Amino acid sequence: MAENGEDGRVIRTVVFDIGGVLLDWDPRHLYRRLIADDAEREGFLAEVCTPAWNAELDVGRSFDEACDELAARFPDRAELIHAWKRQDEMVAGVIPGMPELVARLEAAAVPRYLLTNMPTPVFHARLERYPVLQGFDGAVVSGDEGIAKPSAEIFGLLVSRFGVEPAESLFVDDTEANVRGAEAVGFRTHHFTDAASLAEVLAAHGL
Repeated sequence: MAENGEDGRVIRTVVFDIGGVLLDWDPRHLYRRLIADDAEREGFLAEVCTPAWNAELDVGRSFDEACDELAARFPDRAELIHAWKRQDEMVAGVIPGMPELVARLEAAAVPRYLLTNMPTPVFHARLERYPVLQGFDGAVVSGDEGIAKPSAEIFGLLVSRFGVEPAESLFVDDTEANVRGAEAVGFRTHHFTDAASLAEVLAAHGL
């Protein structure tokens, strides 16, 4: 049962990001095997397959189209660019401690939702593969909606679709911009670093 937190506000619901919170997602898990030199690898991820380019995939652009277009601009990097389709190899596994934490919330009948920036087919593949993503009360996926965090619109979808009350919900994300976006529309937030720190925050709210 939810109780008052330190500021007296009740937390009844927890909303989770996936990559960096529930799953250890990082393109480097794949590209360390493909680009041995650290500086070259970081340059590729900063200048070729950039976060902004990946964000287009998160809102529904097809991998084939995006990789073909980028490979035409960087023909000497074409093979590395098309390797971005190897999404499974970018996940090292679950974040330690998170399956147990999610299970405790489920056992306590705390409503739990997913809010993720992720291409639709990637989300469904990960949902099938990783039990930690299963059993949630609902999910909002950027690839389904054509909008992504930190936009107010995608948080609004979570609220309208599932009846989530922002002031009584804790949004958990590892990306500062997404945390700020959630705060801007009234959510309580936790900038995720590890399961132990999140567990302390949840305990402080009686969860």
